Parts: sequence; C-alpha cells; structure tokens
Amino acid sequence: MKKLMIAVFAIAMGSGAHASEDLLARGDYLVNVVMACGNCHTPQGPAGPDMSRQLAGGLPFIEPAFEVYASNITQDEATGIGAWSDDDIKRALQEGVRPDGTKLAPVMPFNFYKVLSSRDLDAVVAYLRTVPAVANDVPNPNYKIHIEAHPMPGAEAALEEADRAGDKVLEGFYLATIAHCMECHVGRVNGVPDVVSGMGAGGMKFPGPWGESVSANISSHPEEGIGAWTDEEVARAITAGVSRDGSQLLPPMGYWAYANMREEDLSAIIAWLRTLPPASTPQ
Repeated sequence: MKKLMIAVFAIAMGSGAHASEDLLARGDYLVNVVMACGNCHTPQGPAGPDMSRQLAGGLPFIEPAFEVYASNITQDEATGIGAWSDDDIKRALQEGVRPDGTKLAPVMPFNFYKVLSSRDLDAVVAYLRTVPAVANDVPNPNYKIHIEAHPMPGAEAALEEADRAGDKVLEGFYLATIAHCMECHVGRVNGVPDVVSGMGAGGMKFPGPWGESVSANISSHPEEGIGAWTDEEVARAITAGVSRDGSQLLPPMGYWAYANMREEDLSAIIAWLRTLPPASTPQ
C-alpha cells in the first residue's frame, strides 16, 4: 500500500511539473513569437532588436500627445518588474495600470490583451518570471494631454480555448489580436483609429533607427491591400518580412519573431485576414 501511495504521488508530482513546463513553453511562445513583446520592450538598432538586452525596455514613442518609453519588463527589482506581484503584471497587461496606479500610454496594447485566455495570461506571467534581470532605468512618461485607449471590437473580454475550439477564423482573430496587428495596420482619421471602416488599411508612419517605415494595407483591397496575394505571399511577408514584389519590409514589423510561428497559427491568422473587407489607405 505504501509503495502504491509513493507511486501515485510521484505520478502526480510529475504531472504537475509537466503542466508547469507546458505553461512556461506556452508563455515563451506567446511573448517571443505571437505577441512579439521584444518589438517594443527590447532596445532596437538599425537591423532590429538588441537581444543582449532582451526586454530591458527603452524604445521611445514620441507623439504630440506624449513622450513615453517602453518599460523594462525583466526581473530586475529596481528598474524592471521583479518586485511586482502576478496580479500587478496582469493588471498592467490588461488594464494599462502600474502597481503605483499610474497609467501606461495606449501604445502598450492592453486593450488588445483583454482577449487573452486565462491560461495564456498565466503563461505570459510565468514566462516573464524567468526573464533574467537587466538593469535599465527607463525615463518616466510625459503625458501632454489626457489619452483614451481605443478598444478592439470583439476583444472586450477573454476568449477561452473552449470558445475558439474548431473555429479557424476565430482562432486567427484571437492570435492576430494578441499580436496587436491592428495597433499599426488600422487606418486612422485625424489620428484616431477607424475600427469601423479602416481595419487593415495601414498608413501609420514609424520613424526609427531604420529611417521611416509605413504600415502596409493588409485588408482584402485587391490593389492597395493583400486581396490579390496568395496565402504563401502573405505568409512570407509575415515571417520573413518580404513583400510580394520581393522588397524587404522594415521594422517595427516583427517578422523576426513571427518567423517562429507555428504553421497552424499562421494559417489561422491568414484565414482571418481574408475576412477583412477592402479598405483604402488614408492619405
């Protein structure tokens, strides 16, 4: 009887360790591939992110309404999130509020992350706990006017795995939302995202070490967008940063991260992109 109890205990312990490992692996995949957190939170050079300072923050966002810098999200206790609780991290991710009550600028896509499933949210936190501490004291934000974050339609609440099961397009929407594609690729009217008729329209400008890039039109528009592209051409643009004409896409498109995306996830995202109506890029 004693041997049986030990065996059962060992199996239970092994199962728990496996579940924890799976959670970490999922968090690693989400943070470093789908959500491409390093695209903002890792310092950038002309060719992309400086991985020697992974997730140490500092990328500037200089806008008429604010001057902010991507936070240090390593486990450094003084300059990162090492002293934050799990709930603190989740609140920042989904509500845009730091432990001290100060708000994050809406360049942090917390309104997109409201859709994260409970397990994926746990996975992201579990992985962030493993990120080595890097000391990098990021400048405080400077808000010039009151800023409101604009919600992503359909992302107001968590989409759990059971909600998405068997629905490829919905899975694609979920993945594209936590990848916050429409943070850059939605058209804007007077600086305000047009989530009604501008989904995928692109046109947003991004100055940086690479010069200035402009977000592409990824709606189904046959001339301005990707309506005439094959699935293979869309996949190549996402994962290799190569446009249909063979030209190289510029940062901050996170193709360096998306290169490691699972084939089924990439296929689901493309299936969802195909549902976007044609939209013209704002002039």
